Amino acid sequence: MTLSKVATKLAPAAIGPYSQAIKAGDYLFCSGQIPLDPATGEMVAGGIEEQTRQVLANLSQVLSAAGLDAGAVVKTTIYLADLADFAVVNGIYAGFCGELAPARATVQVAGLPKGARVEIDAIAYCG
Repeated sequence: MTLSKVATKLAPAAIGPYSQAIKAGDYLFCSGQIPLDPATGEMVAGGIEEQTRQVLANLSQVLSAAGLDAGAVVKTTIYLADLADFAVVNGIYAGFCGELAPARATVQVAGLPKGARVEIDAIAYCG
């Protein structure tokens, strides 16, 4: 199996030793995206709504760099700093998914990089 790196300047650069995404066979494994503005590398202003929209925009750009869109996503994990944000995030996320929503897990975590309130990673099918 051939592995290849997927990267785009339209999503935030990795802030550690990882890739934005790796294509492995027929699958694309997208690293978690946090609400960083790719132009500045800074967190977007606002609350959970703005952060969730930025996370999904960043994830969409990574998918696009691989020639995919949200319809190719088969699994996501949503990490929340506060599970009380679940309903807001879920409502925004529903617009990202389309009719065939991917399998998903949502968990509350003790903390996220740079103080983010939400992070989302994804696995997409490329075949």
